[in-house]
Amino acid sequence: MSVRVRFAPSPTGALHIGGVRTALYNYLFARQQGGTFILRIEDTDQTRYVPGAEQYIIDTLKWVGLLPDEGVGFGGDKGPYRQSDRKEIYQRYAHELVQRGHAYYAFDSAETLEKRREAEENFTYNHLTRQALDNSLSLSSEETDKRLKAGEPFVIRLKVMPGRPIHINDLIRGEVVFQSSELDDKVLLKADGMPTYHLANIVDDHLMEITHVIRGEEWLPSTAHHVLLYEGFGWTDTMPRFSHLPLILKPVGNGKLSKRDGAKFGMPVFPLEWNGATPEESFSGFRDTGFLPEAVINFLALLGWHPGGEQEIFSIDELVQAFSVDHISKGGARFDYEKAKWFNQKYIQAADNAVLASYIGPLAAAKGYNPSEDYLQQVAALMKERVTFLPDFVETGYYLFEPVREYDRETFQKKWTPAVADFFAELIKMVATFDHFNAAALEEAVKHFMQEKGFKPGDVLPLLRIALAGTMKGPAVFDMAVALGREETVRRLEALTRL
Repeated sequence: MSVRVRFAPSPTGALHIGGVRTALYNYLFARQQGGTFILRIEDTDQTRYVPGAEQYIIDTLKWVGLLPDEGVGFGGDKGPYRQSDRKEIYQRYAHELVQRGHAYYAFDSAETLEKRREAEENFTYNHLTRQALDNSLSLSSEETDKRLKAGEPFVIRLKVMPGRPIHINDLIRGEVVFQSSELDDKVLLKADGMPTYHLANIVDDHLMEITHVIRGEEWLPSTAHHVLLYEGFGWTDTMPRFSHLPLILKPVGNGKLSKRDGAKFGMPVFPLEWNGATPEESFSGFRDTGFLPEAVINFLALLGWHPGGEQEIFSIDELVQAFSVDHISKGGARFDYEKAKWFNQKYIQAADNAVLASYIGPLAAAKGYNPSEDYLQQVAALMKERVTFLPDFVETGYYLFEPVREYDRETFQKKWTPAVADFFAELIKMVATFDHFNAAALEEAVKHFMQEKGFKPGDVLPLLRIALAGTMKGPAVFDMAVALGREETVRRLEALTRL
């Protein structure tokens, strides 16, 4: 059977960056095995459904380039791929499990169960308590049928038999054993007719022929119930192999990375910007901060997995080739935002100038600039070694799009003398009439002119840089001058003389 994996997020808000890593590992495994990568939307909990969250998931996968072969928004012949569209399927299988003797109807009201929990601190609905509760195991079959025909509300619960070990051979963690006596009788079908995660997950994985389940470690405890469901349905021969991924941990301190850590540490923890109902529920994203999607993929891939060796920069094709579940760590991976920034710098530096121009263009337009495509590529070439994020091209490098706003006056005052002022007056005339306006020729001419007038590079070049960029930082002086053009360079030199 060919490999089939799924990424199955819930549309309960913005997709956390940890969810993107889960999608990535599924994608890499599917591509390496020549298999199929599926997007399934698990929206059975309608009380937590957030409008826009499903589209956010799809937009995220498109941005990072993890395109599903099947799923919501992508087609396929194993659908529907949205769980809320599969309600009748789950109901049929839930009732089938009752008929097979592995589940039962429970009529207990929410109020009754709440009173029981208040009376017993550690109350659990399980093999020890169910006979004293209101369900088809404690009632006669006649009474059960009577209640069902009368339309009395019920849930369907998994019937967990005590006294046996449940073995799970996790591809990351090895053999994990649970004791059935410690498990509760999970609700499989709720009173509103919607399935819980446990039932829907198993039915969908079976019908969609999922061969491998790669998901977060928070689902490991639930896997014991899932194994019992596979057994109850008689599907053990097609039960998928399980892999439970390590947590992504906070940058400092204990615990897993949360959405609140973004604001706390001043960094994105979501792939895309999310505008929630309140400022507290609105978050910045990696894309909007100015990350290239390839950098985010590379960073996430190494957050809990590494093939060994010294290589850190991997293209997506290299990741596919190198990926192995065997090399996923069992322990949590700390979220190192400085490392994420390093990856972004490396990817920006290596990017083609035309590609960078396609990103810089909209950023420039948003600020009211309207440069040509050729000029955007020149900006990319000038600034790519000096930026961390894409917006830096138009923010740090604003002087490539508009006149200098602020000058390094401290350096200017140290360097500016009457003799230098006289030299600049002549230099402006020379630049204004210079025939060969390219960087090499201009640099040679200006340096020759300085030498002729008795000035050292340290006397003049810092002032040239301040004239063009306002700061001692920035691209090479003569490359900037050529990009800005003769007229703008002369204007800026003249502006410096008026400080």
